[in-house]
Order: sequence, then C-alpha cells, then structure tokens
Amino acid sequence: MKLNALALRLSLSVLAFLVPSLPAMAAVQSFPSGFRTQEIKTDGATIHVRVGGTGPAVVMLHGFGDTGDMWAPLASVLWHNHTIVVPDLRGMGLSSHPEGGYDKKTEAGDIARVLDALKIAKADLVTHDIGNMVGYAFAAQYPDRVTRFVVMDAPLPGIGPWDEIIRSPMLWHFNFRGPDVERLVKGRERIYLDRFWNELSANPKAIDEATRRHYAQLYARPGAMHSAFNQFAGFQQDAIDNPVFAAKAKLTMPVLAIGAAQSFGPQMAAIMRLVATNVTEQVIPNSGHWLMEEQPAATVAAIRGFLDKP
Repeated sequence: MKLNALALRLSLSVLAFLVPSLPAMAAVQSFPSGFRTQEIKTDGATIHVRVGGTGPAVVMLHGFGDTGDMWAPLASVLWHNHTIVVPDLRGMGLSSHPEGGYDKKTEAGDIARVLDALKIAKADLVTHDIGNMVGYAFAAQYPDRVTRFVVMDAPLPGIGPWDEIIRSPMLWHFNFRGPDVERLVKGRERIYLDRFWNELSANPKAIDEATRRHYAQLYARPGAMHSAFNQFAGFQQDAIDNPVFAAKAKLTMPVLAIGAAQSFGPQMAAIMRLVATNVTEQVIPNSGHWLMEEQPAATVAAIRGFLDKP
C-alpha cells in the first residue's frame, strides 16, 4: 500500500444526521452538568473517567495533544440516549503517570478494567490518534465487548504502510524522548504542542488560543510529557503485537474509518480493511488531523449517524 503525501503528513501524530446547534469549537467545551468523574484503579494505573447519560454505552478514547476533554461536543449530543464513558489514557490528562505500561495492549487492559468497574459488558468505541491504537488492541483482545468501532485519522503500528511511515524524516517525534529531551521541553510544552496543532491542521486558527492554553497546561503537569513520550516509545511493541492480533482474526464488528480530507483521507479506511471485515469509509472535508476541533459538526454527525444505525 502506498501512502500519498497527505496521508504521510497526517501520520505525524501519530452526514447522516445534522447537528445545526453545534458551533465550530471556540474553546474547550464542558461536559454536560449531569456527568460525573471517577478515578478507577487498573493494573498499574489510576484512570480518570467522565461518565454520564443512559442507554447503550459508548467509550471515547483520545490521542496525543488532547485529553478526554476533546469529546465533550460529541458527548453532549449522545448522552441523552447513550451511557458515555470518557477516560484519560494512562499517563495523560488527569490519569496517573506510571513508569510503564504504554504498549497499547496493556492500555487496552485499562479500558477493560474501567468497563468492569462500571459494570458495562459491551460498548461502542469512538477513537482518535493514539486512541485508535488502544481501541484496536481492545477490540482485538475483547471482540465480544465491542458493538461498533469508529476510528479517526491515525495509523496502526505494524499494519499496512507502517514501515514506510516511520522512515519519514518528518516523524522525528516518534523517537524524541529521554532525559535531555524532557529538559528541552520542560517549561516549553506549549511550543512543542503548537508544532502538532499548526502542522497537522488544515487551518491552524481552528485550534484557538483557549484550546491551546487548556491542553498545554495539562501537558505541563508533573510527569505528563514523560508519559506522553512513552506513548510513542510503546509503538515498537505495538508493531509486534498488532500483526499478531490481525493474523489471529480480523475484527467483525462494523467499523467506521474517518479520515480528514487534508490529512489521512481514504487511507484510514484502507488501513482498517487490513484488520477488519466490515469497514465503512468517511472523509470529512476541510479538515486536518484535529477533526473534533476543526470540523466538530460534520464529525459528530458522521459518528452519530453510524452509531445510531439499526
């Protein structure tokens, strides 16, 4: 499989229903007041989780440069008829920062323990960026617990064009870690994060100052950048684990693969067809990688339409 230029650029970080009331995101939106937060202990981590709503469960997994806060616009639409579960991944946001466990197979175990604690047997998955990788590891290990799977704009280590992706000189951040690197970034987290928001967006102004400031403060918390670098370090093990998952069995639940038109585009669906049998392709126009920040209304509509199919 050959990556086109836009797809390669997007691998840097690593409308069925209309939602006319949902504006373009001007800042980080709050979750509805009916949501609660909970700290759930897993094997080696404590996961910060937002929970709200009633009905069939939907689990939303964020990626690098965001936290679970990114999902508030989607949660505000779905929570009236779904139980929404939004964790911060291990080592990110308000979850704990253990030294290890950043391979996505282990992080998938965190999600399983969260659902166990909430007494949720199965759920839809909605994921973005590194969340895709955790979501795939979860779906591959616990296929009976996933009813539908939405993946957004990021590759899977070890699958399809992965070896081509990691040879790109633009992907220096995959191996940008270590004590000296952490010294360089400490106190400059905003500068580091701006690079991702600016280079991976169709329009950098779509990620406004309030949003940038919010996430930069979270990533400046003690241990946060160390853990974030370890998410990328985990790709080496993920690239071993994922082909094993795929060889054992392809995913059979319905999958919606969303790519941004100025980012991964149709490549997202091409990658998912290597690991899943029932893949629907969706490309969101006028967006780069940060779909929920750049095109929230179109992205929410695409997800809602897929999840609400009978």
